[in-house]
This record gives sequence, structure tokens and C-alpha cells, in this order.
Amino acid sequence: MKAPKTLQFRFGRLSLAQRILIGALIWSAVIVIGGVVALTAVYRSQALSLLEDELNGTLITLSRALDVMPDGRVADVPERLPPDPRFATPLSGRYWMVIAVDDQGEIVNDIRSRSLFDENLPFPDNLREDALNRQGEIVRGDAIGPYGEPIRTLVQSVIIPNRDNPILLVVSADRTTTDDGADRLRTILLIAMLSLAGGTLLAMALGLRYALRPLDRIQSDIADVREGRSAALEGDYPVEVQPLSEELNKLLEHNRAVVSRARTHVGNLAHALKTPLAVLRNEATGDDQLNQVVRRQTEAMRSNVDHYLKRAQAAARAETLGTRTDLANALAGLSRIMNKLFAGEGKHVSVSVDEVIMVRAEQQDIEEMAGNLMDNACKWAKRRIEVTTETGNNGLVMIHIDDDGPGLTVEERTEALKRGVRLDEAAPGTGLGLSIVKDIAEMNGGRLELSDSPLGGLRATLSLRRAA
Repeated sequence: MKAPKTLQFRFGRLSLAQRILIGALIWSAVIVIGGVVALTAVYRSQALSLLEDELNGTLITLSRALDVMPDGRVADVPERLPPDPRFATPLSGRYWMVIAVDDQGEIVNDIRSRSLFDENLPFPDNLREDALNRQGEIVRGDAIGPYGEPIRTLVQSVIIPNRDNPILLVVSADRTTTDDGADRLRTILLIAMLSLAGGTLLAMALGLRYALRPLDRIQSDIADVREGRSAALEGDYPVEVQPLSEELNKLLEHNRAVVSRARTHVGNLAHALKTPLAVLRNEATGDDQLNQVVRRQTEAMRSNVDHYLKRAQAAARAETLGTRTDLANALAGLSRIMNKLFAGEGKHVSVSVDEVIMVRAEQQDIEEMAGNLMDNACKWAKRRIEVTTETGNNGLVMIHIDDDGPGLTVEERTEALKRGVRLDEAAPGTGLGLSIVKDIAEMNGGRLELSDSPLGGLRATLSLRRAA
């Protein structure tokens, strides 16, 4: 029978230490409960056996202290009676009776210990019937004594000389002391075993915490690799963890090799496609319809090649572990280039980064995305382009690129992010810039958004993951 999915899900989320401790806790509970119950039962049985052995001796002594009178009545010989003084002490908890019965099993007369006074010694009818049916055997049972105490009773049917009908010998002892001893032992065992189990679990928890510490360290080292603070897992690990660290380092090296091969293939593909396209475009210099179609199609092919090659390059870089870039240096370099390119038009790009911010993307991708956005802002701005950064609570760094140009409507912003769409055919370009930025941002776990700028034009917000 399979466990419910909810229970499987909750148990599946437990840590290794929690699973081990839960298993140890369950096993400890079984041991404690089973041990206490078993040991208490053994003690109770042994104590009861000792009590019955003592009562057996009383039965033997009592059988030797009987005599039959001439009239057939049973009498006792005082000097032969059990010498235990408790049989002569009222309420002592030790009692005996000698019961003579007739042919029908009815009581003819009886003799009882002084500890009973005028009280009868109660015992279940089934004990009397069993004893009469199993002559000579001792039958045992529990009953309530004459003063309300729990008693252990032994009954034996015997035949004595000069009497045909059997005589019932009944001896009883208060078992309160025996039961109380078992209860005290159970309490002592429970406290002792709970203390032992608790100490064992505590020691196990501390041992597990120490034993699993290398896993915490390897987790921290992997985080350093992912954040770019380290290139591989370094340091000595226990023999159980060392193979894991070695395999992870091999995986990291394999990942770098795959990315390197992908970049090489992308570069080779770019050269293989761009050269034939350039030749075709240069050859189509005529004004007839065929040459115009060739020029348009080769230009469209070149745009598509640029778009998908850049996406492939960005995807390869985005899959590389440990990439991180200083955002301030990348933006400062781009602003210097833009200020030189657009200085003749009276446009100026200013960059304001309040702190050292590292983002999880390669510098080439940062320059591709921010460069496209800054170039687009410079084309449409009147005079001012401002680049600022903002750190969000969700682990993202937002790069705001504002201009004082004409801006875009909500519908135009949606269209501008589509591949190949140009809102102004008079402006230079292929219409691929914003879509490339959007694709590269998403590959690096970020996003691109367009909104109104405080300067009056368009604000392009590029959100990227921050590196620790």
C-alpha cells in the first residue's frame, strides 16, 4: 500500500539529518516502550512466582497439620500449623482455610487462620471446581481479599487418611507489595531509558551536524562557483565527499569546453554565411528588378543571420557558470564611446552608479544590451541621456536609460520589442536592436521594459540578476 502523496511530499523535503533522526526517534520509542513493558512483565512474573513458591510451602505445611475426628470432622493440629506469625495477625494479608466437603461438594466444616477472624476467604467458584476436578493439582487465581486488597490464591484438593471425601486447602497472600514494586520498576525504567534515548539522540544530532558539515561547505563552494568568486571546488573533503567534488570539477570543465566549442562554431558560422551574402549584395549593383530583389533578400538574410548568431552567442555565454561583470566599468566604457560618437550632435550621456554592483552576465552581453539601448536613446534624444541603476528587493539590478526625446506610446512600445519592426523607416538600422536586447536579457534571467522617462522621452529598464 502506497503512502498518500501529501505524506510522500512532506517526507521527501526532509533533510538527510532529519530523516536519520526521525528514524532513530521511532526506533528509540520502540525500544523504550518495548523494553519497559517487557522488563516490567518479567519482574512482575518473577515476583509472583516467588510469592507462589512461598504459598506452595504453606500448602504443604497445612496438609500435614490436619487430622480427622471420630465423628468425621476435620480438625487441625496447632503445633503443626504454618509458623508464620502473619497468619495470626489481623489484616496481615496472609490467610489460609481448610474446607471439608461432602459427596455433593458442599461445605461440611472449615478451619481458618486467625488473620481472617470471622471473615470468609473469598475465591472464585471456578477455582473450587477446578481443584475438585483436578485432585492433587494446585490451581491459581486472583481475587479480592476480605478487606478489599488484591490477593493471589492457591487452591489444592487433597485426600487424607480416614476420610473419603476431599479437603480443599486454600492459601492467599496480599499482592499489593508485588504490584507496587512492578509499578516502581516501570517508572524507574521509563525515566532511565528515556534519559538514555534522549542523550543518544542528542549525541547523534551533534554527530550528524559535524559529519554533514562538509556538505554545507561544498554547497557554499558551489555557490562561489555559480557567483563567479571561484572557478572550481577547492580544498580537501572527506573521502565520502571527495569523489563528488572531483566529478563536479570535471563537469565544470566540460561545461567550459562545451561553451568554448559553441562560441567557435558560432564564429565559424558567422564567417561562412556573411562572406557569401556580402558577395551577393556587392554583385547586385544593377537597377533592374532582379538586382533589387537580390539586394533586399540578402539584406534580410544578413539581418536574420545577425539576429540568430547573436542569440546563439548569448545563449552559450548565459549557460556558463560563474559569470559576473562589474556594471559600473561596463557602463562607463559605453558612455565614453557614445559621447564620442554623438559629440557633434550636442548630445551627452551621463552615468550614475552609486556602488560597486556585480551582475550575473558576461561583459560582452552587458555591452551588447546596454550599448544597443544607449545607442537607441542617443539617436532619438534631443540633448540628454541619463543612465542610472537601482537595486531591487528581488535580487535584480535595474539599469534605467532615459532620454529627452519624443518617447513612444504604449502601443508603439509593444511593437518596438518585436523582431524586425522599425517605427521610423528614415532612421538607420534593421529593427533588431531591442528584440536582441530582450532575448539576451531573458537568457541571462532578466527582462527589458519600456516606459515613460522622467526626462520626457523614453525609459528603457534593463533588469539583470545581481551577483553576490
